[in-house]
Amino acid sequence: MARNKLTATQVKAATKPGRLGDGDGLYLVVRKDGAKAWSFIFIRAGVRREMGLGPVGSGTGQVSLADARVKAEEIRTILGRGGDPFSETEERKAKKKPHTFEEAVKAFLQTLDGKWKNAKHRAQWEMTLGDAYCKTILKKKVSAIETDDIKAVLEPHWKDKNETASRLRGRIERVLDYARVSGWRDGENPARWKGHLEHLLAKPDTKLKRGHHAALPFIELPEFFGKLTGVTGYGARALEFLILTAARTGEVLKAEWTEIDIESAVWTVPKERMKSGREHRVPLSKAAIVILEKMQAASLNKYVFPGMKADMPLSDMTMQKVLRTLEYDDRATVHGFRSAFRDWAGDRTNFQREVIEAALAHIVGDKAEQAYRRSDALEKRRLLMDAWSSFATVKHDGKVIAIGAASR
Repeated sequence: MARNKLTATQVKAATKPGRLGDGDGLYLVVRKDGAKAWSFIFIRAGVRREMGLGPVGSGTGQVSLADARVKAEEIRTILGRGGDPFSETEERKAKKKPHTFEEAVKAFLQTLDGKWKNAKHRAQWEMTLGDAYCKTILKKKVSAIETDDIKAVLEPHWKDKNETASRLRGRIERVLDYARVSGWRDGENPARWKGHLEHLLAKPDTKLKRGHHAALPFIELPEFFGKLTGVTGYGARALEFLILTAARTGEVLKAEWTEIDIESAVWTVPKERMKSGREHRVPLSKAAIVILEKMQAASLNKYVFPGMKADMPLSDMTMQKVLRTLEYDDRATVHGFRSAFRDWAGDRTNFQREVIEAALAHIVGDKAEQAYRRSDALEKRRLLMDAWSSFATVKHDGKVIAIGAASR
């Protein structure tokens, strides 16, 4: 049977939908949308079979006329010995060879090139799918990964870092889905949530998650604070103020100017807004005062951090959006900064436990002890909050971070 009927010029010029034969089973297929591809048609046991050889072209993943002829000759050789070209071509065998999870991750991430928000976004995926969390399955064949392997990866983090672990589960699921369509594994995806892992792991919105707020390690706070000062908007200023005062979200968002005494550097939160039901005086560091002065100059209503609506404070999700903007939302929560403060104070200072807990507005001791300790230790807490401010606002290179540098 005649072969090599087509020329490169004819292939390039072909526009009419249909097939053009190159001879002995090899065809150029022109689709209605103008796309072109190569196929090989043969008959086995009385059944007509068609095998795709790839799109026409000379770029990555494309097949030239010369390459199509090489592929066609390989198929003819396999057919001549009674073999199955759908599984025996070198290209098909390469796809079927065992691949490790690490190799699958690398291949999958390459498919996302050009879709990343930035280099840091890709780095986050590489980190979570690498040694940091997936060390136990990196060298394992994707075809051999089972539910127990996924549980072993997720369970150590599911309780205390649920948001991060949930994202990790989703990323692993996508990698294994990619491995399946690539022919590297078969069967159900062991990382699937619905109808599978949801029965083995606590749901993210159950009580197991409550009380566990992802907290940024305090050693990373100066770097984070430096980035935060570069973000514009009232939400960023509110988050700075929350960190420097170790206050709760609601206390900061609903803070009113009548509660602030800039001259005495004290913020008095009324008992109605306190979890303890007691008035709480907060000593303000110089950095916190700078933020307040910036906000006072742009004051819109009675709230220190005004919202977009008239006579309303910022919404509850505003500060969380700032974390998302800085791409810290997968490892930190707004409330978690109180934990970072507590860890820093306990590990890096000699302040008494009672002073640290008072700074967090925690009630310590029984009723008799509380009655005895009538003082709120304001001045001792002032020294503590000044030290916290100094730690948070000084970079590792010793340079002081410019507070409130970014405006709305």
